[in-house]
Amino acid sequence: MTILSVTEAKSHFLELVRDSEEKLKRFTFVRQGRPAAVLMNADEFDGWLATLELMSDKKTIKDIRAARRELSQGRTKSFKAVVGRAQKK
Repeated sequence: MTILSVTEAKSHFLELVRDSEEKLKRFTFVRQGRPAAVLMNADEFDGWLATLELMSDKKTIKDIRAARRELSQGRTKSFKAVVGRAQKK
């Protein structure tokens, strides 16, 4: 992640937005030596929000932990066993 002063970010804002959008770069803007804001790709941000929503759901966390235990114990099933024969498109 690139760290820039707010003043520097202002003078290069369009370029930073393009880099964020096209190159998936992230930027932290600092004001008076302290982090003040972050710029990131909108799709990536949406992904973070979705992850936060899932991680705040107690049932989802419980299910993930149970699945991880099953995986570590070797209790797995193949894709074919779960969904049946693969369908042709």
